[in-house]
Amino acid sequence: MTLGRLSTGQRSLVDTWLPEAEFVADLSWNQVETLVLRVRSGGEEFVVKAAGPDGHHFGRELDAHLGGFVDTWARTGHAAVLRHHDRDARVLVTRWLPGALAYRTPAGLDPEVHRRAGRLLRDFHGQAARPSDGVDAAATARALRWLDAPHAISPDIEARLRAVLAALEPVEADLVPTHGDWQPRNWLVDGDEVRIIDFGRFAFRPAATDFARLSVQEWRESPACEAAFFEGYGSDPRHPSHWLLMRLREAIGTAAWAHQVGDVAFEAQGHRMIADALAEYEAS
Repeated sequence: MTLGRLSTGQRSLVDTWLPEAEFVADLSWNQVETLVLRVRSGGEEFVVKAAGPDGHHFGRELDAHLGGFVDTWARTGHAAVLRHHDRDARVLVTRWLPGALAYRTPAGLDPEVHRRAGRLLRDFHGQAARPSDGVDAAATARALRWLDAPHAISPDIEARLRAVLAALEPVEADLVPTHGDWQPRNWLVDGDEVRIIDFGRFAFRPAATDFARLSVQEWRESPACEAAFFEGYGSDPRHPSHWLLMRLREAIGTAAWAHQVGDVAFEAQGHRMIADALAEYEAS
C-alpha cells in the first residue's frame, strides 16, 4: 500500500507538504468517500485525510479546525493540530495523536473514560451559542427525507414514524458547536488521557444531539457510564420530549444510511433504536 489512493492533485500537495512521506497505515472506515492515511515524514507522523468531490464531511472537518473550535482541545493535546490544508483539493494534514481507539474495547465501557469524555465535551460545547432559527424543524425535514430515500423500514413502521414526526413539535433550542459523532469510535485512550478524532460531522446543533449515539450503545449496556459522563459534563441538558424527537430522528437516519452503505450491523442497531423510541412514545 502506498499513497496512490490519493488523486494526482492531492498527492502533489502531500509531496510538497511532507517531503518523502512514507505510508504507515490505512485507517479509513471505507464507508464514506474519505481516505484516512497515517504517514511518516521528517521523523514525525501525520494523518492525511482526503475526500472525493461528493464527500461533505471534509468541509465540516476543515470548518471545525479553521473556525478555532478544535483549538480548545488541540492546545492541551486532546485533539490533533491542523498542519496543512487545501479546501479546493479536499485534502488536509494533522499531527498524529497517540492512543488506541476505545471502540469495542474495555475502555469503551469504562466509567472513568466516559467521565473524562464528559469534561472534554462540556469544554467544546461551552465555546459558543447561537439561536436555532429553524434548525430543529430542518432536522425533522431531513428525517422525512431519509424515509423518502431507499431503506428497509417496513411500511407499517414507516407510517408510525411519519405520524410521530408530525405529532412532535420541533424545539428550537440554542445551538452549540457539536462533534456530531461522539462515541468511543472517535475517542483515543492513552493511559489516563482521552483524545478526540474525526470532526467530519461538526456543526452547530443542540448540545444533547452529541449524546444520542452513546445513549443507544455504551450507556444502554452500562448505566454507570452514563452517570459518570454527566458527572464530567456537569449537568444533563436533555428535555424529555425534545430528547425523544432527537433519538427518533437519529434512529431513522441510522437505519436508512446503514442500509444504503451496506452496514448490516449498524442497520440492525438503527432498527432497534426505532423500536425503542416508538415504544417510549406510545407508552407516554
